Amino acid sequence: MSDLLYPWQANDWQRWQQMRERMPHALLIHGPNGIGKVDFAEHAARSLLCESPSIDGHACGTCASCGWFEQYSHPDYRRVRPEALDAEDEDDTPSESEETSTKKSASSKTPSRDIRIEQIRSLASFMNVSTHRAGRRVILLYPAEALNAPSANALLKTLEEPPPDTVFLLVSDRIDRLLPTIRSRCRQFAMAMPDAAAAHDWLKTQGLDDAQRWLAEQGGAPLAALEASQGEFAEAQHDWLSQLAKPDLASALSVADRLQKIALSQLLAWQQRWLYDLLAIKLAARVRYYPEHRSSLAALAARVTVDRLQKAVRDAASRRAVSEHPLSAKLFIEDMLLEYAELFR
Repeated sequence: MSDLLYPWQANDWQRWQQMRERMPHALLIHGPNGIGKVDFAEHAARSLLCESPSIDGHACGTCASCGWFEQYSHPDYRRVRPEALDAEDEDDTPSESEETSTKKSASSKTPSRDIRIEQIRSLASFMNVSTHRAGRRVILLYPAEALNAPSANALLKTLEEPPPDTVFLLVSDRIDRLLPTIRSRCRQFAMAMPDAAAAHDWLKTQGLDDAQRWLAEQGGAPLAALEASQGEFAEAQHDWLSQLAKPDLASALSVADRLQKIALSQLLAWQQRWLYDLLAIKLAARVRYYPEHRSSLAALAARVTVDRLQKAVRDAASRRAVSEHPLSAKLFIEDMLLEYAELFR
């Protein structure tokens, strides 16, 4: 079953195998977004539950445990994640715990993007009974930074007094957003960005011709690059970046009207990368995310001070906190573009 791992995860799997005999009760798998951490964690969970793992630790794929895992029905496995991910992942077959959480939130207008305390409390009945196959039970929780304060504290109590034969696998893109007490009760397992050549070669095997461009935009993360290349936002991205390349107060209003149905988080992500490139070319004559726009970035960087660019970067980050529930998407976008245009006046 090693083919379920990505090529750049071979060394990570060897490190995982070295701790298998003395597996900690909680492992915090962290690293950049888009490198396959959740896939790695699911592969590890399948391996821990497998009744006949191979000599190199991969699940056999043929035992009853592997069959249950494949069908999301393993009695000793739970996956905990925000309900919003279930809503976005309609093709996935939910596990038992996910079905329960979905029913509980059926009356809510929008699925929660937090991991709620009810989801953590619902694990009690799962952990307080014997395992079905006299082996381990595994709980995969991601993204760990989606824990809100009540759910984080509830999880902390469990991590302080872990039940026997239970392994928690926490996955995080932003380990700095976790409670220090949660981090201290987990063994940290860092996964680095793949080698650029390995990421590029893998994307080519996926049929992505313009792999270098997408890798640059996604900071070298191959899964994020593949997802972005298959998205439906190519035209919207071109429109947005064209506006950023030639900021104009008049055209900002028409762009806001055309793009108001695009997720604000997506527009902000594009703008944050653009601002980072502006600052990078200003300070070090380097471009990370949008090398094809180098000439436009250089021209704009010459028209603005470092201090103003740094403030724009901070302001863009602050907008992320309020972008989920704006009063008006169109006004939100207009404000973003008008403020950006003011940088160069």
